[in-house]
Amino acid sequence: MRQSQGAVIYEIYQVLTAPLQPGLTQAERLENAYILELQQRVIELENQNQSLRENIDYADGQGKVAVAAVIGRSADNWWQQITVNKGSSHGITEGDMATGPGGLVGRVISASPNTSQILLITDPTSQMGVKVSRSRSLGVVRGNVDGRVVMQFFETTPDVKPGDVIVTSSYSRLFPQGIPVGRIESMDLKKSPAPEAVIQLSAPLSILEWVTIHPFEAKTDVNAPPAEIIDSESLP
Repeated sequence: MRQSQGAVIYEIYQVLTAPLQPGLTQAERLENAYILELQQRVIELENQNQSLRENIDYADGQGKVAVAAVIGRSADNWWQQITVNKGSSHGITEGDMATGPGGLVGRVISASPNTSQILLITDPTSQMGVKVSRSRSLGVVRGNVDGRVVMQFFETTPDVKPGDVIVTSSYSRLFPQGIPVGRIESMDLKKSPAPEAVIQLSAPLSILEWVTIHPFEAKTDVNAPPAEIIDSESLP
């Protein structure tokens, strides 16, 4: 396997560097190609290490949490679910919250001893209560088939603008309040039956490699009008 990879890199390396190194033998060029391969692997390991460090830094001081690697993701449901390498033997239970660098990722929907399934907030069945951090305007965020999330406001004329930060609200049953979700990218305040906004997510869900899982028990005593307790339908 290594010989095959080296041969491919060697061919690329030969094309790119042959005019600059006319005196090198084939063996020397092959050796340089292997060195180039190792350098690329080191760069990738450094990138993975940096990503893990960011998650550990985020988890520091957050209480009993678990940092887990993303080990499974289907191309058919890329924006719906991920599998991570931590499970019930690590203290993870159904309903726990998952975050990544920047903000909310989703919640655990099942846990085996060594792996867990996480429903992403971009899944079309996912929904949660949120608010605009600046103006406190309330609404609900729902996943979309294209990997984006859309916020639907409760007010007919909400005080919002592009760039406003969106966080989870106290009316959410499934997540604690104040968790960053994203920023308003665009708005359609004339949308019927309610104004809407497209949200640019804070966490990089498209390239997610690590998550931090936080213990959380879904609330059952949310004091809010029924219309505003909007993520209870997402409970399994």
